[in-house]
Amino acid sequence: MNRRSFLGAATTGLAMAQTARDQPARLRDIRQPLAITMWDFSWLERRWSGAGYENWDFILDELIRRGYNAVRIDAFPHLVAAAPERTWELLPVWTQQAWGSPAKNRVRIQPGLNQFIRKCGDRGLKVGLSTWFRQDADNTRMKIHTAEDHGRIWKTTLDSIAADGLLKHLLYVDLCNEFPLDIWAPFLPKGLKRASPAGAQWMRGAIAVVRKAYPDLEYTFSMTSEYDTWRQQDVSMLDFLELHLWMTQWSDFYKQVNYNYERFSPKGYDNLQERAKPLYLSKPQYWQSKLKDGIRFGENWSRASGLPLITTECWSVVDYKDWPLLTWDWIKELCEVGVRSAAATGRWVAMGTSNFCGPQFAGMWRDEAWHQEMTKVIHASPAQIRKTNSIKSS
Repeated sequence: MNRRSFLGAATTGLAMAQTARDQPARLRDIRQPLAITMWDFSWLERRWSGAGYENWDFILDELIRRGYNAVRIDAFPHLVAAAPERTWELLPVWTQQAWGSPAKNRVRIQPGLNQFIRKCGDRGLKVGLSTWFRQDADNTRMKIHTAEDHGRIWKTTLDSIAADGLLKHLLYVDLCNEFPLDIWAPFLPKGLKRASPAGAQWMRGAIAVVRKAYPDLEYTFSMTSEYDTWRQQDVSMLDFLELHLWMTQWSDFYKQVNYNYERFSPKGYDNLQERAKPLYLSKPQYWQSKLKDGIRFGENWSRASGLPLITTECWSVVDYKDWPLLTWDWIKELCEVGVRSAAATGRWVAMGTSNFCGPQFAGMWRDEAWHQEMTKVIHASPAQIRKTNSIKSS
């Protein structure tokens, strides 16, 4: 694929990488890594009064002031392909988390998607497209039966973006969040593993459809599972690895806290209130070392595959929110360790500071100085991705 060079640009006094205005980004050409945030499906769903995303201009300006220059959002491709301007009724994926809507909600994808991308582009922000395949009242996502179906809905979505001349603002396309977890992709064959030939074939088939139509874009499937079999996994169809990495994946922290990803019960947060911070403070260097183990894993996979890294969900715990008896100080401490450790490897071309970098997480969002310091570290880090010995199969 033809690689395009990045042009340097300055935004709010910080050195930032920015692609040429008329071409999509080429990740291997990035020399100043991007600071990226995950706004998932919140960018569209959380627009009721006080939810944080009511005024896109305001929050995008705030994002830039904090030093970020990229954002990852849900493009709702299955709904765009079905009826882009229909008002869709969405069902909550949880009631306990602050991402998206904790109750039934209604949204229109287009023209909002293109309007949001344009606002990002006007500010020099790059947009990573992803999808959590949100469930609507008709469960439209279950109409996906094959990898080709999966690719076609994304092609239709990209067609709608290209029609408004907005492809130049895209950083990449992640065809499925945390593939192949059934919470996000219940349409997949039951028990499908990414490490299996069938899993690789699905990824390859879906990407082939969009790559044929839009060969200058970068494609991936983001990941958070099956890390123990990484050496056996075929990732040759991917342009980069989008690995989600937290301290809790590399330790028994959640087991000791007795947090079990409860989506509709407050029990998990009750246990976080009582046990999480005291457990971390009992041996912070140990928990930080577990996070560094995960970062070394990502670095090793990147070097072995020859693929650059992006991480948009990271570094402390998976789930957290503004809540009584929950403070952000220890979360920020862990996230700083993650940012500095990952930045030092030279393998990341874009990374987040946490998966809580959004206006709905007020305690994290309001610490503007912390974000500026962390994004400065990201922008100043090396990104020198070179083709190395590859574990990829043909």
